[in-house]
Amino acid sequence: MVGSDELMSGTGSRLRLMAVHAHPDDESSKGAATMARYVAEGAEVMVVTCTGGEAGSILNPAMDRPEVLANMSAIRREEMAKAAKILGVQHRWLGFVDSGLPEGDPLPPLPEGCFALTPLEEPVRELVKVMREFRPHVVLTYDENGGYPHPDHIRTHEVSMAAFDAAAEPDKFPEAGEPWQALKLYYMHGFSRARMQAFHDALVEAGLESPYAEWLGKWDPDRADVMERVTTRIECADYFEVRDEALKAHATQIDPNSRWFFVPLDMQRRVWPTEEYELVRSLVDSTLPEDDLFAGVREKVNT
Repeated sequence: MVGSDELMSGTGSRLRLMAVHAHPDDESSKGAATMARYVAEGAEVMVVTCTGGEAGSILNPAMDRPEVLANMSAIRREEMAKAAKILGVQHRWLGFVDSGLPEGDPLPPLPEGCFALTPLEEPVRELVKVMREFRPHVVLTYDENGGYPHPDHIRTHEVSMAAFDAAAEPDKFPEAGEPWQALKLYYMHGFSRARMQAFHDALVEAGLESPYAEWLGKWDPDRADVMERVTTRIECADYFEVRDEALKAHATQIDPNSRWFFVPLDMQRRVWPTEEYELVRSLVDSTLPEDDLFAGVREKVNT
């Protein structure tokens, strides 16, 4: 691998952040306020979406119409464009086909040609192309469980990890552009037990109904909370409203009357004003815990 300093040909440019997601709407439900904050601070941010979300169900009753279902692929692309504009991010599609979430016992096979069954090298090559074009300093992706065990989320993790390394290797996919070494890679962590408990307690104290009671009651006490893995908490409460507007742009997937919006924004800002990440790869020095995804990177890049 070429040394990271040698690959830092982007010095003197803006900080760049890339978030790799499985489906359109994932970017708005995972780390959206963080991205909006960094955009507002002058960083360049790109969302890469691996699939078109074609297999997604219509989760908003107001959009459950035959003409919407018949044009799901085109509509989800329109929704993604609206969300990207709201967040102020650049966007790229990798172009793979949504695998869907298999249900049943036993689970049915995944559809032929879907993202989760595509040979790993193909999406890695496509992501390497985008990485070498955009040249991110920091990359965000899912953990080894995909955040939750959707086959496309797990595949996104595998592709992101492989591309993070391959993008810096001159002999890997030489047709995909000049090598680029990103400096940090994080897993995005969202739905922790600690977060749900904090919101539940705040709602109950305020005399409001909590949508988290059932989840907390069913939580396996032997299951570790992802907060135990978190290394980095980003203050982004000022951008929760932007996050929510981006979510609502995905109208086929997000019901504006759903649990996503049950906790009042002022309560969210007071009780849990951060989004959480786990630093898993770093080529720079930074002290844990962190409050900045670019900690240690800012010293490398003259912004």
